[in-house]
Amino acid sequence: MIGRRAGIAVTALALAATAAGCGQTISGTAYPAGGSQSVNTNFDKLLRECEVVEPEKIGEAVGDATYVSGSFNGAVCMWDVEDAPGGNAMVTLNWYEIGSLNNEKATNDKLGYTTGNITVQGRRSLETRRPNDPDSCGVTASAADTGVVGWWINYRAGSAHPDPCAAAKKLVELTLNLAR
Repeated sequence: MIGRRAGIAVTALALAATAAGCGQTISGTAYPAGGSQSVNTNFDKLLRECEVVEPEKIGEAVGDATYVSGSFNGAVCMWDVEDAPGGNAMVTLNWYEIGSLNNEKATNDKLGYTTGNITVQGRRSLETRRPNDPDSCGVTASAADTGVVGWWINYRAGSAHPDPCAAAKKLVELTLNLAR
């Protein structure tokens, strides 16, 4: 008998809770399932960070190159440089809004990269090289607001070219100047 009374009480409580929940009025416009207001799908500001340094300035930084073309925009921005010193080069920008230099250093260490502390425009920055790869270098600095910004230069393997770290550092300097 006690079990039956408990069952009735639980059922009554469930009905009361359901009735109370359905008794509210919510303001707004009802849309059918899958329907909604129109959404701006132009994403006109989505990849604006890829425009932070003009292609002409990228070409100057890698060695007075004049043919710089964007090759990929997504999580990172990439450019192919066809007339870099020694032949082709690839330039990559990464801008991680919630990144940190400590996280970048830890990741570089896990990858076996050599990372040293440098200063760019008064900011602690990282200069990163892959083992046995004198043709590439990355420089990462704290962004002007939050996160980190980094540039990688990859010259053609074995080619005669300027110091890739100097080019990457120059691009970080330009980015920090333009981000202010």
